[in-house]
Amino acid sequence: MLIANDPQLARHGGAWNSAKEKVLNDVTIEKPVLEPTGALSVETVLSVRHWNEHLFSFRITRPASFRFRSGEFVMIGLQGDNGKPLLRAYSVASPAWDEELEFLSIKVPDGPLTSKLQLIQPGDQVYLGRKPTGTLVTDALLPGKRLFMLSTGTGLAPFLSLSRDPDVYEFYEQVVIVHSVRRVSDLAFRDELKGKWAEDPLVSEQAPAQFHYVPTVTREPFEGNTSRIDALVESGALFEGIPGAARFDPETDRIMMCGSMEMIKQFAAYFEEQGFTEGSNAAPGQFVIERAFVG
Repeated sequence: MLIANDPQLARHGGAWNSAKEKVLNDVTIEKPVLEPTGALSVETVLSVRHWNEHLFSFRITRPASFRFRSGEFVMIGLQGDNGKPLLRAYSVASPAWDEELEFLSIKVPDGPLTSKLQLIQPGDQVYLGRKPTGTLVTDALLPGKRLFMLSTGTGLAPFLSLSRDPDVYEFYEQVVIVHSVRRVSDLAFRDELKGKWAEDPLVSEQAPAQFHYVPTVTREPFEGNTSRIDALVESGALFEGIPGAARFDPETDRIMMCGSMEMIKQFAAYFEEQGFTEGSNAAPGQFVIERAFVG
């Protein structure tokens, strides 16, 4: 054992420190310094939260000039192996009023971006696109009484943003997030959603009366719903505890969908059969999907 005031250590301190410094330098991984471009700013990672082995969320700094509507997406990325920005579209999970930006991501071991992005730590740099866009916004929907946000997996992200936006509670009497996942640990932000954003500074008064969280876990035991979203609609379980009809009504209900392509295509066809019209920023309708993600 080496003691701080050991004479022997003092005599050889210089050599010991040099050796220590060499070891630290040998194991330090140099991370590239990112440079902003006309289309991309460079932001700093503030925090990272790993939900399980294939799901994580992270918060980054927000430029003073960055404006977006709750529910929109933006390009996020790192430097690729070729030295150029490697980018992917990510929905912003934080509301438009937040001073920071939050994102929810899967971890893909061999994914060109996510294999690197899942390793980020506070203090690291990431690219942020300067122009957010998207159709999962209230502007793309006609006025209604109930807003249903149907999601699978990381498709929850834009709805985290919308459910914390006070304007949404002015537009709709009931605000509902339905989140379908395979495992319980995939229910990211479960406590916050179950608590109806009780700690949120802007919606903590409206959300307890207007917000509803409907999680469902399809491949593990769960104390709540364990069926897919379509089965919950058919049985009426999706509407339990929510004021209004135990079915979707094009006169009063507005729908947003984000997640698996299978779910979106299935429900888009279903809603059209029920008399709903798809909306866009140019022509608001009764349901919307994010075309940029599903093609």
